[in-house]
Amino acid sequence: MIPFSPPRIDQRVLDEVNAALLSGWITTGPRTKLFEKKITEYCGCKSTVAVNSWTAGMEVFLRWWGIGAGDEVIIPVYTYCASANVVLHTGAKAIMVDIGSDDFNISIAKIRAAITPRTKVIMPVDISGFPCDYDAIYELVEEFKGEFIPSNEKQEKLGRILIAADAAHSFGADYKGKKSGAIADATCFSFHAVKNLTTAEGGAVCFNLPDDFDHEEIYKEFCIKILHGQSKDALAKTVKGAWRYDVLEPGYKCNMTDIQAAIGLVELERYDENLSRRKTIFQTYDAAFKNESWAITPKYIDTEKETCYHLYLLRIANVSELQRDAIIQEIFEEDVAVNVHFQPLPLLTAYKSLGYSIDDYPEAYLKYASEISLPVYFNLTDEQVQTVIAAVKKSVKKVLG
Repeated sequence: MIPFSPPRIDQRVLDEVNAALLSGWITTGPRTKLFEKKITEYCGCKSTVAVNSWTAGMEVFLRWWGIGAGDEVIIPVYTYCASANVVLHTGAKAIMVDIGSDDFNISIAKIRAAITPRTKVIMPVDISGFPCDYDAIYELVEEFKGEFIPSNEKQEKLGRILIAADAAHSFGADYKGKKSGAIADATCFSFHAVKNLTTAEGGAVCFNLPDDFDHEEIYKEFCIKILHGQSKDALAKTVKGAWRYDVLEPGYKCNMTDIQAAIGLVELERYDENLSRRKTIFQTYDAAFKNESWAITPKYIDTEKETCYHLYLLRIANVSELQRDAIIQEIFEEDVAVNVHFQPLPLLTAYKSLGYSIDDYPEAYLKYASEISLPVYFNLTDEQVQTVIAAVKKSVKKVLG
C-alpha cells in the first residue's frame, strides 16, 4: 500500500531527537526557543510562540483577544472541525460561510454578507496550502470599521475586525511576496504528523499586528498564558536561586517540548527541499490529468499566490458523492491510499445539531462531493507517483465507464 502522508523520519531526525533526550532538557527549553526564532525569521512575522497544537494555539489566541459569549467569528464552512471548535469553546458563535467558485477558499462576497457589529474576528483557512485573498479581506475590515464595536483595550487599539489566519496547511506558502505567517494579524500553523513540516504534534502562533502593538510584550504574555499563567517557565527557573514563581492568571497547558522542537528544527532547515519535491509531484499529476475530460485539476499558483504544495485536490467532473466514494474504494483496491479534504462542517453531527444545514452552502458541497486528495510527500518516489496516476485513471474508468 502506498500510504497517504507519512512523516519524513530519517537518521537526521533521530539524531536530533536523541540529542535532545540526552541533553537532559526535554520540555520547553533552548530548542523550542530556537525553533520559535527560526519560524519568525522564515515567515518574516514579528514574533512566534510554539504550542502543542494548532487547536490549543488558536483557542488561547482567541481568548487572549477577548473573544467570548455574544461575539461572532466568521469561518469557512469548508474546513476541518478544529476551526469551528475553537470558536465554540470560547462561547462565541461560529458564523460559517460558503467558499468561492475559483478554489476551495472562503468567499469574499459571503464574508461581506456575514459581517455584523458582533463580528470580532475573520478566520480565513488556506485550504491545501493555497492562500486566501487577504488583501480583499483587509479591504472589508477597513470598510466595516465604522460598525466595529470593541470590547476591550486590545480590540479598541486595533479599531477593526481582526484577521486570524488558519494556516494549518500553508506553512511556506507565498502571497504577494510575503510568506504565510506575515500576512494576517495573527496566523496559526499546525505541525501535526501529516503536515509538510511536522513536530509529531504541535503548532505555532505568529503575531503580525500593527507596529503600535508591542510584540515583545505579547510574546511574554502569551508564554505565560500557555503555561498555567506561571510567571516563569522551567528554563527560567534554572538560574541559580530562581526557584520562586508566581501564577498571574489561571492559564492553560499547551507549551511545545524540546523533543517536538528537535524534529521541527530539522524539518525547517530542509524545508525548501521538501517544497521542491512536492511541487514536482504536483506538476506530474497535472501533466497526467490535464487532458482527461473527467479531471478538474486544482488551482495552486497564479501571479500573486503560490501554495506550499500540501494537498493535491483532484476533482472528478460531473459525479455524484456516491460515485466519488466508489472511485475512492477502487483506488484503495489498487493499494493506493487517498483521502477527502474536507467534509463541510454541516455534514457532521455536531454542527447539524447546532442548526447548520449543508443546503445553505452549495459550492462547498459541490466541491466536496467530487474531491479526492492524492498522496504528496517528500519520500513518494517517481515510480509510486506513476502508480497513483494509473490507479486513479483505472478506477475512474471502472466506475464511470
